[in-house]
Amino acid sequence: MGMEFAAWALHKYVMHGFLWCWHQDHHVVTGKTFQKNDRFALFFAIPSFLLILIGHIQNVMWLYGVGFGIMAYGIAYFMVHEVIIHRRLTFLRGRGFYFLALIRAHLDHHKVQTKEGCFNFGMLIVPWRYFVWAFKRRFL
Repeated sequence: MGMEFAAWALHKYVMHGFLWCWHQDHHVVTGKTFQKNDRFALFFAIPSFLLILIGHIQNVMWLYGVGFGIMAYGIAYFMVHEVIIHRRLTFLRGRGFYFLALIRAHLDHHKVQTKEGCFNFGMLIVPWRYFVWAFKRRFL
């Protein structure tokens, strides 16, 4: 849960802040297979690796756990954001009620193609209005 809030803050204040130059091509479709935005995978993998390594060498279990927590969130990010939402790989589809709400919230985030004015910065926690929308779409 902590990673979702950390990712929300990093997305809002770093990706839509001083590192917009990396994140911009994620909002403006370029047609390229790899985006500058993909650099953020390394941006998060390096501290994860270092925390796991230091936690293991120094036998500090909480560092080890934080490192694996970041890694687990990175895997979830890849599966949800890259595979299910943006369909960059096509081996998995999210068809359930939750994924319907999640995809809609993320598509609304992408409606704004500029640094300012975006909303829905989280990945796994979806604002309630999208669940209402998904419920109406699915059942009404």
